[in-house]
Amino acid sequence: MRNNTELEKVSEETIRFMRGKYVADEVGNGKDELKFRRGGKTILSVYIRDDRYDFLVIFGKAEREKFDAQRDEFPQIIRDIYDNSKTYHDGKWMLIPVTDLTTLEAVLRLVVIKKKPNRKPFPTEQAIYGNCGHRCDLCLYYAGGIISEEFRMELLERINRVYEVEKTLEEARAALVLCNGCSKYTDEPCSQKKCAAKKGVKRCTDCPDYDCGKATAGIRGKIEPKSLSAEDITWAILPYVPRQYGN
Repeated sequence: MRNNTELEKVSEETIRFMRGKYVADEVGNGKDELKFRRGGKTILSVYIRDDRYDFLVIFGKAEREKFDAQRDEFPQIIRDIYDNSKTYHDGKWMLIPVTDLTTLEAVLRLVVIKKKPNRKPFPTEQAIYGNCGHRCDLCLYYAGGIISEEFRMELLERINRVYEVEKTLEEARAALVLCNGCSKYTDEPCSQKKCAAKKGVKRCTDCPDYDCGKATAGIRGKIEPKSLSAEDITWAILPYVPRQYGN
C-alpha cells in the first residue's frame, strides 16, 4: 500500500476501535485479508488494496431493521451502498471502500449495529501506570512484585507469539531488574522518559502530542493480514497501548 497519511490513520483507528471494543480473534490470510471473528462468526472483514481498504459488513434481518431505523443518520454514500447491496440467504453483503476517517466512522457505526461491543474495561483498583501511560501491573518487565511467576510465564508465552520473538525466562528475568516503575527507576532513562524531559514535561500523558507513537511499547496497531488470538491481544498488546485500558 502506498504511503498515505490518511490511509495510515484509517488503519490505526480501525485496529484501535476493534481491539478496544471487541474481544475477537484476528484472522489473516497472510496476503490481503483480515477478519475479526468471535465465536466462529465474523464481525468485520477488511481487504487490503493499493489505494484503499474494502470493508465487508454483512447484515442479517435484525441488523437491517436497526439500520432502517437509523438510516437518516448515515452519510449518503453508506445509504447508497446499503440500497445497492445484494441480499443473500445469510444476509445483505455491504462492501464499502474506505480512504478517509469520515467514511471509516460511518462503517464502524455499522459494525456496532452488527455486533454489540463486548470488551469489558480492565479493573483499575490495583492499576499502576508508568509515566508513558502503560499499565505497569500488566507488564512483563515490571519488577514491583505484583505479578505472580505463573502470570509472568503466561505473559512471556503470549508476548513471544505476538511479537514473534523467542525470549527465554532467563532473558526476561535479566530485563526485569531494569524496571521497578517510573518512581523507582534509577538506571539510564527509557526512551519515553528522555523524550518527555526534552519536551519539558514529567509524563508522556502531559504532552500535547500524546500519544505520538513514542509512548507505545507494543506494536502500533495497523491493519495487516496476520492472525492473533483474542486472548493474546488482551494480554500482550492492550496493556502497552496508551489509553486502551484507561488511566
